Amino acid sequence: MSESPGTPPESTEADLSQLAAQRLGKLNALIAHGIDPYPVRFTDKEEIAQIRKTHFGANNDLTPTEGVAPVATAGRVVAIRDMGKAQFLQIQDQSGRIQLYAGNKTLNENDYFVLRQLDLGDIIGIRGKPFRTKTGEPSIHADELTMLAKNLHPLPVVKEKDGETYDGISDIELRYRQRYIDLAVNADARATFALRSAILREIRDLLHRRGFMEVETPMMQAIASGAAARPFTTHHNALDIDLYMRIAPELYLKRLIVGGYEKVFEMNRNFRNEGISTKHNPEFTMIEIYQAYADYNTMMQLTEDIFESLATKLIGSTELPYGNATISLKKPWKRIGYLESIKEATGLDFEKFLGDENPSAAEAKKMAASIGLKAEALHTFWEVVDLVFSEKVEPNLIQPTIVMHYPKAISPLAKSIPGNPHLVERFEPYITGREMGNAFSELNDPLEQDRRFSEQAAQKASGAEETMATDDDFVTALKVGMPPTGGLGLGIDRLVMLFANKASIKDVILFPLLRPLRHEGAD
Repeated sequence: MSESPGTPPESTEADLSQLAAQRLGKLNALIAHGIDPYPVRFTDKEEIAQIRKTHFGANNDLTPTEGVAPVATAGRVVAIRDMGKAQFLQIQDQSGRIQLYAGNKTLNENDYFVLRQLDLGDIIGIRGKPFRTKTGEPSIHADELTMLAKNLHPLPVVKEKDGETYDGISDIELRYRQRYIDLAVNADARATFALRSAILREIRDLLHRRGFMEVETPMMQAIASGAAARPFTTHHNALDIDLYMRIAPELYLKRLIVGGYEKVFEMNRNFRNEGISTKHNPEFTMIEIYQAYADYNTMMQLTEDIFESLATKLIGSTELPYGNATISLKKPWKRIGYLESIKEATGLDFEKFLGDENPSAAEAKKMAASIGLKAEALHTFWEVVDLVFSEKVEPNLIQPTIVMHYPKAISPLAKSIPGNPHLVERFEPYITGREMGNAFSELNDPLEQDRRFSEQAAQKASGAEETMATDDDFVTALKVGMPPTGGLGLGIDRLVMLFANKASIKDVILFPLLRPLRHEGAD
């Protein structure tokens, strides 16, 4: 059986152009023969996996009888072995692969002509009887063969052995820029995005079982608030106003709690005009969850429940392989204070500055410099502290860890800890050295919220780029009255990276943002 699908890895552009020309010639031959290479429909298709299960058994222990009924299926040709007047093929659909046997003894003249024009990558439909070959391979003896889509763009080689892919697509950017090619030839890529879909479904099911309602809030907003991030700006011509692609849905979801809903969530896109890396894509998926009469402890339990439930249902174990590590998602997770974690990792004690109304950024930079960190570009004391955490603590949080009790100065939407007004009831879960989410006991005092917005405005005036914009209508909503509430946001893309064992966010987003290709002649 020839390798699947396509052209040798060392093929040059000239080789590919020649192959494309050959395929175009076959397309024209089909048309000249009166055969439509792109017909409107193919009816009665059965999934290949279902055919295999029905006729060959879930454990591959059945053999079809002589009188077995014909089946119909379709898929992409991923292997061809030419036997002269007959061919063994393998086709692949979303559910799996199966071998076909086709030749001039059972196909009519037109169908046999199609067989002789086949290339790897073509999509065909077949009808015929299931059988086992002399070597025991589950197969279908094709009585009818229909061209459904002629491939004109040769696909790259992906070799497989014992179910494992190797010698895959060497051009990693091709996988991201032309995901359709990656999915067509790479079983691992297809499995990753099937897993992503299953993760979204399971999270929704868990929340629905607990009485949460899924809602939708605006993607374009007049005020970019709810997070400290730089927004994308657009303009509405009819209203002649600037709008912002949302950086977070938080303030709208909390308005719903004010309105009387007690358990709501939204799973959708956020947009932040920031850098691109293995951990960041400007367009990303978040789930935000809000529950009235709850607090950050409730959200900690919910976070652990979501991860443990996903692991148990989708992986079958709370032990996940990730890179060279094994991650245990079994609850309870480790808990540590934010400032405590910095002191433990670096020896730097920032807690003594909590009571200062305006701690010196210069002092924080000096402390950061003592452990080799440069923070000249930062403008506030707590920005520097967060840099120390990001560089010296975060990368070492491999096993699930809940980092809690953040400074109020960097947590404008969270309630202060009773008896400790300088720290808030906030936590972030970390796994594999990555922040996976953010959660609070939500601030519901409208006067305090107004003061916090003013503090954020002052930080922006001092030069801080990423601060939270003031939303006066949200303060009005809080004046109506919001009950004690717990809120949780989780990054879906990073969560999928964990479960799929992927090191780059681009591997779990179907079409990640990339710099456009520059064509010859462009300025």
